[in-house]
Formats: sequence, C-alpha cells, structure tokens
Amino acid sequence: MARPADLELASVTKRYGETTAVDSIDLKIKAGTYCCLLGPSGCGKSSTLRMIAGHESVSDGDIVLGPEVVNDLPPAKRGTAMMFQSYALFPHLSARDNVAFPLRMKGVNKVDRSIRATDALKMVDMERYQARLPSQLSGGQQQRVALARALVTDPQILLLDEPLSALDPFLKIRVRAELKRFQRELGISFIHVTHSQEEAMALADLVIIMNAGRIEQAGDPRTIFNAPATEFVARFIGGHNVIPAGERKISVRSDRLHVSAGGQGTPATVREVEYQGTAVFVSLVTEAGLELMAIVPERTFYARPFEAGEAVHVHWDEADIHELAA
Repeated sequence: MARPADLELASVTKRYGETTAVDSIDLKIKAGTYCCLLGPSGCGKSSTLRMIAGHESVSDGDIVLGPEVVNDLPPAKRGTAMMFQSYALFPHLSARDNVAFPLRMKGVNKVDRSIRATDALKMVDMERYQARLPSQLSGGQQQRVALARALVTDPQILLLDEPLSALDPFLKIRVRAELKRFQRELGISFIHVTHSQEEAMALADLVIIMNAGRIEQAGDPRTIFNAPATEFVARFIGGHNVIPAGERKISVRSDRLHVSAGGQGTPATVREVEYQGTAVFVSLVTEAGLELMAIVPERTFYARPFEAGEAVHVHWDEADIHELAA
C-alpha cells in the first residue's frame, strides 16, 4: 500500500498563451485529506487538477508531493492516479482488463496484474461483473470500474474530475457516501473537482473555492458556510443574503432571516414562494430594490403562510451578521 503523502502547490501558475487560467496559487493538502476544488466553470479548478496529475505542464511555480518536486515527472511516475469525468473505459476490454490496463503499461506480469485487478474490483464490490464489457454495465457500475482502475496502481493521491456529474440524483448520493468511505479506508488524499456546492459540503474535509484562477477561500465546510470570506464566496455557496451596510457588505444566512406580517424590520414584498418539503423558500424584495431569500421551516411557514405580492417585514438578529471582506 502506498504511503499517504502531503501535497503542496507553491506559486503555481498556468498560462495558455495570453490567458492566465491559474494565477500563482499556494495550497497545502495534508496526507489523508478529502479535498474539493469548488468553483464556477473557467475558475481554474480543472487546470489545477490536471497540473497535479501531470496532464498539463506548470507555467510557473512548483508542485511538491511528499519530499519531491514533481513538475517534470510524467503522470505514471508521480504517485497520483486520475479518475476522469467520462470514465474513459476501453469498450472492447472486460472490466477486469480495463482495471489491469495501467499495470500492463507498467510492465507488471499477466498473473500479478490479474490478481491485483480482481482485488481492486472486489474493493468496489464489482468482482462478480469482472468479465462484462462496459456496454453491459450501468453508469454507476462503470464508475466503480473506473475507480478500481485508478486505485489499482496504489496511488498516494487520487484525483477525481467531476466524478458524479453523469449520475442521476439518487445514485449521486449513494456514490458520494462510497467515495468518502473508500477515502477513509485507504487513508490517502482524494482531490475532487466539482461545481456542486452540495457535493463539496457533503464530502470534503477541506474546501478550496476558486474564482478567476485564484483561491478565494480555503477551509472546512462549516467554516466556509458560516463565515464566507468574500461576497463571491457568500453568493457562490448559496444560502446567504449579501446586504450593503454603510461602507461594507454583510451576509446573513437565509435560514436566519425572519419574515413577519407586521412589526419591526425592513418593509418588503413577497415575490415568490417555493415549497421544498422540509422548508419553504420565500423570495423577497425590499422597497430599496434589494433582493432577499428566507428559508422558513415548513411548520413555521404554514402556521402563518405568505403569498406572492404580500407586504411583510424582514429582520435578523445581530448575532447572525457576518462581515465580508472588501
């Protein structure tokens, strides 16, 4: 079993001609961390992952895995393995032969690679399907085969590029739990690129939020959600209202916004009401034109429901105000 290793990115930059995709980022990921790189399309997260993997060259800076700078090493020599969004399985090879393929490229003999491929498939509960072709497997099963293929080389770090994007919502939740369990059992770092805030919050020990090639904030999910560093983070992760307050801006969580028919607070009008099962999302606009969102528990809302067009008041507690950086 590979020994887990720390990963450090020191002033790492990626340029494509005149375009800077990743702009001098510094990042330390301790061995055994589940890290999610989160951000909108074009923020630099996939370029960062591909530089760690060795599929993209580094324009500037260093990638350090354990004690070694790996900038000039080919992907197969880095101690990393990549699981692609498309799974990239060979259609003419069985599940076992797909998993064994990286070992074949490393020159491992046929008997040993067959044993190791079967063991890897066993780990992801796919041993009984090892003779099947990819076309005979469901999307979730293909993903497990792709995961086994990435893990068969015994990497120090597993890199995952939007691994859940092709799955249906119910399967996503199940596979999410499996990924977390595999990461815990293996003890190595998983670095997972996603644009889904929900995915990152559910999986990560460390969330890295990227914007325009830079890191906006890094921290554990609870810190990111409760204390967004900037307006971008507050808006991107959702669940926050960004409110002007003098020379600065503040954020107030949507579930901490109180809506009442009368009394104190800021006058507002209900724009839309959206039932979401356990809660009701109430979209509002103040007289000054500020758009707000309140998330109201179902029971609370239906004790005194509001309708679109209704005049209400909104307020929040001082303790629920979070100041954002300029």
